[in-house]
Amino acid sequence: MRVKRGVTSKKRHKKLFKAVKGFRGRRKNTVKLATDALTHAGRNAYRDRRKKKRDFRSLWITRLNAALKLQGVQYSRFIRQMEEKKVLLNRKTLSELAISKPEAFKKVVETVMG
Repeated sequence: MRVKRGVTSKKRHKKLFKAVKGFRGRRKNTVKLATDALTHAGRNAYRDRRKKKRDFRSLWITRLNAALKLQGVQYSRFIRQMEEKKVLLNRKTLSELAISKPEAFKKVVETVMG
């Protein structure tokens, strides 16, 4: 008795088309193109989930540098002093502090550099 695979492939295609819903052109409704598009999308998503962490760290450093320049302090010297004085605030927290509560950030800078 032979095995008919229509049900299996239909299920697989349905799952594929659900994943590529919203893609443009034939990438959303042609099996071959949809498979390729989904593979590339997955690869980009995987890579960019890691890249996102680098991008945010870079943003926090840029913000901190700008805020510290207003205080007349160099970023590299500030970070070094923080390590020496064992101040346990990360760049994200410092960046948020510089934006939302500048007076508190100024006190942190004075504490570290003073």
